[in-house]
Amino acid sequence: MTMGLFRKNNLRSPAAGDAPAGANGWPGGAHGILPEREFVRALTLERKRAERSRKLFVVMRLEVRPPHPRAKRDTLLGTTLPIVRASIRETDIAGWHEQDAALGVIFAELGTGGKESVLGALRAKITAALRSTLPPEEMERVHITFHCFPDDWNAGEPGQPVGNLYPDLVERDEARRVARGIKRGIDLLGATMALVVLTPVLVAVAIAIKLTSRGPVLFRQKRIGQYGVPFTCLKFRSMHAVNDAHIHKDYVTRLIAGRIDHEPSGANGKAVYKLTNDPRLTPVGAFLRKLSLDELPQFFNVLRGQMSLVGPRPPVPYELEVYDVWHRRRLVEVKPGITGLWQVNGRSRLRFDDMVRLDLQYATTWSVWLDIKILLRTPHAVLSGEGAH
Repeated sequence: MTMGLFRKNNLRSPAAGDAPAGANGWPGGAHGILPEREFVRALTLERKRAERSRKLFVVMRLEVRPPHPRAKRDTLLGTTLPIVRASIRETDIAGWHEQDAALGVIFAELGTGGKESVLGALRAKITAALRSTLPPEEMERVHITFHCFPDDWNAGEPGQPVGNLYPDLVERDEARRVARGIKRGIDLLGATMALVVLTPVLVAVAIAIKLTSRGPVLFRQKRIGQYGVPFTCLKFRSMHAVNDAHIHKDYVTRLIAGRIDHEPSGANGKAVYKLTNDPRLTPVGAFLRKLSLDELPQFFNVLRGQMSLVGPRPPVPYELEVYDVWHRRRLVEVKPGITGLWQVNGRSRLRFDDMVRLDLQYATTWSVWLDIKILLRTPHAVLSGEGAH
């Protein structure tokens, strides 16, 4: 998901008539279509309601592809308005989306049918209505996607997962453009300095791994970044090259569900909520995990813009599969990071729900000064070894 998804097009309706115009010139309320600001507000409220009720709702997005001159695109979009409006229920909410470049519809209260049957019925109904009115050459230009909440995460097309369900957060990020620029500058400077200063440590760790176990020095793992965009996370390999991933998957599933008790840490006797005595770890790997040295290669992820120095930890896909609905907000609020608020406030001594709450607290109270304070507290948290494994 990129900020370009909510690009500004400054569209003007070719047939606005005498109706009150919206921010970009479209007739506000024409054919019962909400202006974008009101549509985003309605979508945000529906999403928050679904987070509590866990009832499925669907967002449809209609746009014209491939890109055409603005007048032609606007004309075709305008043609679809009465067709779409006549094909949906009075309780469904239609409105402009993505700076008026797309038409959105929120379908709620969909009954007890399965997700696939609901999507199939919606797609068939909208498509049939459009085909009955639009010429074939225009129908080919109309592109429709459906996004389900809370079921879908990687919905939509590559590079555009989940963002259509969180337009309010994307708009908030746009409003924080200057602050985000400062944060990115700190990331670039901090990651570069860390890699330069820690070069001897990086070399020593790489040699130790190579001399003590078979396999590559680096461990590459698919992680989920902001807005559900996957990326390859880099770590020093701390486990045997051949191992059983189900050990961690089973533990994480029970941890997130709250079905495990804390375990005493062998180092300091304090309670931790993390897999201890992991048989997959090499002797060197256990030492690296203890001091978080296995995470040093993630400074390269920071330089690539996939991570930040400070933010929530990026989950692996099987963790995301067992997230509760509200857990997912930690991945849309801010970019994932190497360290974060929960890492300096107990690390693995916290329950998973408490970790997520701290991540959300960080997102809502973020400031440059908060990042600096977390970064300054991180070395002590690492060296103390409390909650680390």
